[in-house]
Order: sequence, then C-alpha cells, then structure tokens
Amino acid sequence: MTKNTEHKRNFRQKLLHKYRLVILNEDTFEEKLSFKLTRLNVFVVVTLSAILLIAGTTVLIAFTGLREYIPGYSSTELQQRALNLAYKTDSLQTVVELNNQYLASIKRVLSGDVKPAEFNRDSLMEAHRLSADEVDLKPSKEDSLLRETVVQEDKYNFLETATSRANYALFPPLKGPFSEGYNIKDKHFGVDIVASHNAPVKAVADGTVIFSGWTAETGNVIIIEHSYGLISIYKHNSSLTKEQGDRVLKGEVVATAGSTGEYSTGPHLHFELWSEGRPVNPTDFIDFE
Repeated sequence: MTKNTEHKRNFRQKLLHKYRLVILNEDTFEEKLSFKLTRLNVFVVVTLSAILLIAGTTVLIAFTGLREYIPGYSSTELQQRALNLAYKTDSLQTVVELNNQYLASIKRVLSGDVKPAEFNRDSLMEAHRLSADEVDLKPSKEDSLLRETVVQEDKYNFLETATSRANYALFPPLKGPFSEGYNIKDKHFGVDIVASHNAPVKAVADGTVIFSGWTAETGNVIIIEHSYGLISIYKHNSSLTKEQGDRVLKGEVVATAGSTGEYSTGPHLHFELWSEGRPVNPTDFIDFE
C-alpha cells in the first residue's frame, strides 16, 4: 500500500471518526445531554449555518429599509427630492431660454434692427390686373361641409345665438325612437327613449354629478350640472357608473339603461333637460336620431 493511499485512508477515518459531546451537571456530574458527532458533520453544519446567515443578511438589507444605513445607498426620500429638483431645474432652464429670446427680440426692436417684410411687386401688380370674372368664386367641398357643420351646431345650441357665447352643442345621451315625448301640460318634462337593456347612457356635456342614487319612483337616477345653468337628468337606469361629486366629460358613459322604479314599464331612458331652473324640450337642442 502506497503512502498516498494510506494518507487518504487516515484522512477519511479522521473525518468519520465519531466523538461524543456530553453536557454534565457540574455538581452531581449527572449527564444531561449527549451528541454523537463527527468532524464531517461539524463541518457541514458550520458551512450551512454560515451560508444561511450570509443569505439572510443580504435579503434583510436588500429588501428592507436597513439598506439606507449602509454607506453608498441613498434613501428613497432623497432620491425623490433629487428627481423633483431635476424636473424643476429643467423647467426653469426652459423658462430662462424663453425669457432670453423675448428680451433679445425686444432689444432688436428698440435698437431698430427689424427686417422689413419682403413684397413681390410683380405678383402684386399681377393680382391687381385680375378681374372678378377670372376668379372661381364657387364654394369648395370643404367650405360646404364646414358651413353644414356650423348650421347643425347652431341648430342644437340651447343658447340664444351661437355667437353670444362659446358654441355649446349637446351630445345625445342615447339614440333611438321615443315611446313618449315632451309634454309640459301632462307634466312629462322629458322624453322617453326606447333602449335595450344595459345600453350605455352618455353625458350630454361636460359637468359635475350633483346626484347619483336610487329613488322608489324612478329607480337609479343621475343628475349632472353643466355650464350656463343647464342640468340634465337621466332616470330608470339599471346601474350608475358615476358618483356624486364626480367630474364627467361630454359623451362619457354615466349609466346603463334599464327599467328600474315604479313608473317604468320597460327598458328605456327618461331624459330631462332643465335650463335656469325651467324644463325645456330636449328635442329642440339634441338630435336623437
């Protein structure tokens, strides 16, 4: 047997040689605990403990707030402040550049360094020689479409004139046939639009929801306040998608049509339009077709 083989054999025996660890009572020498150990077992246990300790420490530092106390790591608050300062710096730089351009233009005007507009004298003379008969004055297709759009907007504008205020055309809440129209004598202050169940009901204009809830007579009701003293009311809905205080946009879905409440006999939308505290006929301002 070679010395190398004998050395390996002795090394293996040392690793697997069993030792007994005994814990005794110092006064009575009574044996309390005892463990049978080998050098290999001790090595494995110590190695695994070291690995677990290193892994646990790494995870604890990497995924908790303790990393902020390690040199080289910055806190989340500090990073957020640095980001906000970077945004403000960029905005201020843009403002400074615009101010510099503005001041430079004023300086040129004050110093008289203004370039005169360049006119082509020949083209002006040529335009002067043209007669009205040589110019095509027929409206183009684009001009006709624009005129038609303006007429339609003025038709459904609830204001006195289209030019008295900004144009305020209303969006149809739901398109469909009427089961009952506006009749102020019978105190039917709106129109009943036949609709399929859960059809989307849309806001007629931008506004704020001032009521969204249930009533025994008209079921789920939503009321929206718009500009210029205008209020729109939507009744008998199966469900409501907006709550009181929500801001809605023109054409945004605010409810789904249904047949809720004692006064409903089938899926439909009862829609009312009030201006300055008085009911108005919705068909005068909205195209439901």
